[in-house]
Amino acid sequence: MVKSLPKLIRRFVVVLLLSSVLLFLFNFALFALYVGSQKPNGHPWTTASQVADALSEEGCRLPKELALELERDHVWAIWIEEQTKKVVWHTKNLPAAVPLSYSLSDIAGLTRGYIDGYPTFTGEAENGLAVLGYPKDSFWKHMWPSWDYSLISNLPGILLCACASNLALLFLIYLFVNTKLLKSVKPIVGAIQSLPAKETVRIPETGLFAELAASINKASEILQTQNRQLRKKETARANWIAGVSHDIRTPLSMVMGYAGQLEQDPRLGQDSRKKAAVIVTQSRRMRNLINDLNLASKLEYNMQPVNLIRQNLVALLRQVAVDFINMDIDAKYPVIWETKEALTVCPAEIDKGLVKRAVSNLIQNCMYHNAQGCSIFVRVETEESHAVIVVEDNGSGADDEQIEQLNRAPHYMVCDENTTKQRHGLGLLIVKQIMAAHGGTVKIGHSSYGGFCVKLSLPIVN
Repeated sequence: MVKSLPKLIRRFVVVLLLSSVLLFLFNFALFALYVGSQKPNGHPWTTASQVADALSEEGCRLPKELALELERDHVWAIWIEEQTKKVVWHTKNLPAAVPLSYSLSDIAGLTRGYIDGYPTFTGEAENGLAVLGYPKDSFWKHMWPSWDYSLISNLPGILLCACASNLALLFLIYLFVNTKLLKSVKPIVGAIQSLPAKETVRIPETGLFAELAASINKASEILQTQNRQLRKKETARANWIAGVSHDIRTPLSMVMGYAGQLEQDPRLGQDSRKKAAVIVTQSRRMRNLINDLNLASKLEYNMQPVNLIRQNLVALLRQVAVDFINMDIDAKYPVIWETKEALTVCPAEIDKGLVKRAVSNLIQNCMYHNAQGCSIFVRVETEESHAVIVVEDNGSGADDEQIEQLNRAPHYMVCDENTTKQRHGLGLLIVKQIMAAHGGTVKIGHSSYGGFCVKLSLPIVN
């Protein structure tokens, strides 16, 4: 099952429950507001008791405030004497249809119900009974207000069960209505999750989301077509780079050979021999660039085999440093080995040739960007479960913006019109690709000596 589908269902259920609770609270608030807006004398039984007490104490005289209240609400009132069961007092607005004499059964009936359609309410006193008649259709009286006591005592539980039953019914209705929706959503969600993995997607174009399914199918076809075209272009580019690299090597070797002979020919003038030396130098740089381009292409398309063998990084990096020390005849670029003497073994599973190439590129990078000369510092450190190879110099370095760009850019190629000055280019790109092939990382920054610094991090093998 698609992982997001349960989340979608949970979301729907939460929305359903919240909607039910909010609906209940809203209706309860409306009911409370309506009840609160009723008239203050909305409880006629209380008013009838007040009238009975007043008539009993005042001798069939009604206080002015209570009389005004009855008149305002269009209520008529009578006072039935205890002994004679006759009306001995009534208000001026007494309807003509209201009897002036009552039996016990009449009193029982009016207490429970109506007189000629007027809802009546009674208030008893020691010497009589007060009866209030409210306007017709003002109150509805429950004629048989008797309830089973067990029903009253169990009312909270009954209400709770009723609420639970209503929620369950609402939930079932919700599931029934949305089952088709969920069935339609499931393949669409699965298809969308498959698109980033470059998988071919084909879902039925039916149901509520037929148009969306058609759009997803079309997008999948476009992506598959683009991927096929991209693979063709990548293969063509890799083959072209490999072919050009192979075809250039032979004439380039001839150029370098003849230029080297001219550089050593004593019959040529000093100026011509210098020009020949420039040709040799630039041809060597061109050869290195071609080799770097070929290696970068192979690493990018996983065409370069990576033979991981357990190696001692300290011994390997020391050998690279010694090689550069031996080549620096003019002592213009002294290489200083800074690894702590206590660290003699740092095991890692690496491709020996590729790691040596990465470190060599970093040392050469320090040389290329410091024509006036600089000191190059090489060391191996350990940080938790990783080995860190550090190559830095005390040369001109780079500003913060360049450092940030080199760390953030997906590659380190720099193209401009400056053909005489070497820039950060394929050398750093190859270092990054070699580290990626080893599961390592590259971090570029400022050197503690004021120049340029690159740190390579590789996992240590126990």
